[in-house]
Amino acid sequence: MEELEEMFMDELNYLKNDSYADILLNILNMLPEYWFDVEASSTGKYHPQYALGKGGLLRHSKAAMRIGFELLSNPVIGSKYTEREHDLMLMALLVHDGLKSGNPKEKYTRFDHPILMANLIIDNKKDLGLTDSDAKFMADVIKTHMGAWTKDYDGNEVLEPPKTKYQNFVHMCDFLASRKCLLVPFDEDNKINV
Repeated sequence: MEELEEMFMDELNYLKNDSYADILLNILNMLPEYWFDVEASSTGKYHPQYALGKGGLLRHSKAAMRIGFELLSNPVIGSKYTEREHDLMLMALLVHDGLKSGNPKEKYTRFDHPILMANLIIDNKKDLGLTDSDAKFMADVIKTHMGAWTKDYDGNEVLEPPKTKYQNFVHMCDFLASRKCLLVPFDEDNKINV
């Protein structure tokens, strides 16, 4: 757990409530090992350069959380949310792709990975230290993070589109972290270098 604290020190400091930092570490501790090492996109088609290569998915997730933090730090945007909502959305952004390749890891991205991650939060809420309402909030924003992309490769409707302002915010941050024209500088330790 100490290694996770060091790896995510900046992200833990984005949270307003210290008790959520412990919960976030618990969630990170439940993620499969591959989440820390794989690329965000095996083809490079849907993510910027910083999200490719070893640790790319980790960097994408950190970038999504940082974008959320920056937006919420702006009083015009941030004042629309409570501290609780602020923290839960940021936590969700960091772990939204936690089961991107399933668990155990499959060769390709699981299209239903938002549902898998939302279920992990709900199914383990007690062990994670989440209340029922906090777990539901996180699951609701994670399961819709894909935005308009709700149909699988066969055209089946699998995912729900975002409906609430919270779901839209999380989708927007994930979408921005996936844009090739927005580059987030990382150092060799996968920390955002600003």
